[in-house]
Amino acid sequence: MLNKLETKVPPLVVLLACMAIAWMLGHGLPGRPIEPPFQGAIIVLLIAAGLYLNLAPKFAFDRAETTVNPLSPENASTLVTTGLYRWTRNPMYLGQAVLLTAWVVFVDRPGAWLAVPLFVAYITRLQILPEEYILHRRFPGLYVSFCERTRRWL
Repeated sequence: MLNKLETKVPPLVVLLACMAIAWMLGHGLPGRPIEPPFQGAIIVLLIAAGLYLNLAPKFAFDRAETTVNPLSPENASTLVTTGLYRWTRNPMYLGQAVLLTAWVVFVDRPGAWLAVPLFVAYITRLQILPEEYILHRRFPGLYVSFCERTRRWL
């Protein structure tokens, strides 16, 4: 199942690449600034939510004494299913998508929004699906139960 790109590119690198793509698309494609009301407040709230979704799970992984390294999901010693993991199987990736959304709101151009589904598609196909395959093999019964009660994204 695994190909050469699966779980090889750090998600932070994917996020930064998508931020650059958002900037290029936003300024390269035609379109006027959107200028949403309360743009600054929206950006601050999205950044706060994105950082929380990214950092809180890392503390849960530390408490569970398991790896948080997305490039080595096979090293997971425990399956974390509490905290934010009650609502989403991927709060850190969700947090990165929220941070990307904050950036897109800052870029303030319609074309920039194309970067968000690009990020979600890339992370789903080349990071999340391979992780799920590995975790299913590593924690067969527990992982199936977790997937039945918890959505992949939201």
